[in-house]
Amino acid sequence: MRVIDIIRSDRVTVSCELFPPKIGQPLHDIRRVVREIAQLQPSFISVTCGAGGSTGDHTVEVAREVQVENGVTALAHMTCLSTARAEILTTLEKLREYGVENILAIRGDLPENRESLRMDYAHASDLIGEIRRFGGFSVGGACYPEGHPESESKRADLDGIRRKVDAGCEFLTTQMFFDNNILYNFLFRLLKHGIQVPVIAGIMPVTREKQVKRIFQLSGTTVPPRFRAIVDRFSDNPAAMKQAGIAYATEQIIDLIANGVSHVHIYTMNQPDIAGSIMLNLSEIFR
Repeated sequence: MRVIDIIRSDRVTVSCELFPPKIGQPLHDIRRVVREIAQLQPSFISVTCGAGGSTGDHTVEVAREVQVENGVTALAHMTCLSTARAEILTTLEKLREYGVENILAIRGDLPENRESLRMDYAHASDLIGEIRRFGGFSVGGACYPEGHPESESKRADLDGIRRKVDAGCEFLTTQMFFDNNILYNFLFRLLKHGIQVPVIAGIMPVTREKQVKRIFQLSGTTVPPRFRAIVDRFSDNPAAMKQAGIAYATEQIIDLIANGVSHVHIYTMNQPDIAGSIMLNLSEIFR
């Protein structure tokens, strides 16, 4: 099933994200993770692609595991960076062979070794256009509620999103955020800019203190005082921090749905128990 058809419905949807192992690492552990997340019955499962193609064909293989072996709609990530056009076309053929109909097209994170970086596509919008010309896929894109950290302004960031939509992007998935007001403001700015594709809200359950530091380093995401207080209070108690992180993510999702944001994406960090706890907390809401 296509993701765009899933999220066009009026019902609340919840999806999950996982990341495959890097090239050279075995797949058996991720198969267990896929199976356990699939048992939670998410609307779909997205499979990330590592910086500079570090997960290679594993992204395709895990997407196949999601869809063929576990019967859940798969959304495969595809990046521009370090990927030649011929590789993109080969990957599209493989995904089509496996019946995977959905792709999240992104530029991707810059790898540490940038000297050998090859880019046949300068922007995610270029990759989206290539996939649409190939045909047969529902294509989504990524967005940053606080603006992409490399954009010169929020207006320039919106212009970039507009180019994605014009190239054929059918839906957007947000980077993580911890203050729902940031998302609501972003959705208003999208509409004002004439961007009306569905937006899926990305929620990261932060259950360890070191995650906060890494999140800020990678994305510059604002960490509100309320969440900082939770980290300060519970960071030295792993069990309490985990419980508090799950509770915070749960409250975020309840507020989103109550305010009309019907599509939520959980960044699971390959931890089915955390995703499962959130979905159990919201079992009647997701019904």
